[in-house]
Amino acid sequence: MRLLILIAVYFALSVATLFGWTSPGWAEATAQSTHWGALAFPDHDRTLALGFTTDRFTEFDGAGKRYNDMRQTDGFNFWSLSWTERLEHFKGWNANLTVGAGPTQDRFSRYLQNDVVHKFRGLTPVPVGATRDAIDFMTSGTLTKWTGLLGSDDVFFYGVGGAAGSLYYEPYAQMGFRRLSLLEFLPVVSDYIRFSALARAGRPFSGAAFHEVSNHSYLGQASVGIGNYRRKDCETPWEIEVGLTVDSGLFVDHRGDSLEERFVTAAIRYSALTFETWNDLINQKDYGPSFGARLTVDVLYLYDRAHRLVDFYQ
Repeated sequence: MRLLILIAVYFALSVATLFGWTSPGWAEATAQSTHWGALAFPDHDRTLALGFTTDRFTEFDGAGKRYNDMRQTDGFNFWSLSWTERLEHFKGWNANLTVGAGPTQDRFSRYLQNDVVHKFRGLTPVPVGATRDAIDFMTSGTLTKWTGLLGSDDVFFYGVGGAAGSLYYEPYAQMGFRRLSLLEFLPVVSDYIRFSALARAGRPFSGAAFHEVSNHSYLGQASVGIGNYRRKDCETPWEIEVGLTVDSGLFVDHRGDSLEERFVTAAIRYSALTFETWNDLINQKDYGPSFGARLTVDVLYLYDRAHRLVDFYQ
């Protein structure tokens, strides 16, 4: 695993050197995280980011009630690389490739769930039976068209994508808008508040980890962000974003019916760093796809800042 991390870092720095300047990007989430509640919006700008993601599938709730016929608890721990590039010959189109891999082990996410979150909120620890121990991976790719509408900036998008790996497979189509200003009549406020929404339809297929999944997937997501969106080049980008997700469900019950999920998400971005966490607490159930988090570093943004610093002192 350490070798894979070193290779990823070397690759990231090599691409950063090749492409040079970039505006800050936020990195697309690893494939499975979208069904755990992570923000699923595609990247608007060129991005190359490294990160770590953890997602937890909990077999039981605090009372010992089982979620479905999956007889194990899964703690996915993925090191990830997300690369978005504009397609020069197709104006407005972006392509993204996101790869995540790592050990599926229960210890880290169990500690976060039982010893941190549940202890802080005074909740009963979640019991754990069998666990999955494996090296898992997921890859995903998207083709996204960005466009304006009625004189707006190119904040509206539509496109297609797909996810594949040891967990499951899923082709999908999606559309929506990202960081749309709806308060232009309030000049100062419109500089700092943006709205986003996404609708996605997909067709999941089972994989090595998830032997039975729903035969359809419909996902809706909305968020509001506060940040310095009209900053000058010399200003450090920052953003706080809160989102809600309704997912028809990747998983099914013992009758084969989809298990609908709802999640709340919070993300904090400053400079090249992004921290995001998602949770099913609005479901009031705390089992199944229950929570996750990720930390990413925008390598291209760091390269650009370092390059400017070197130029300044030369």
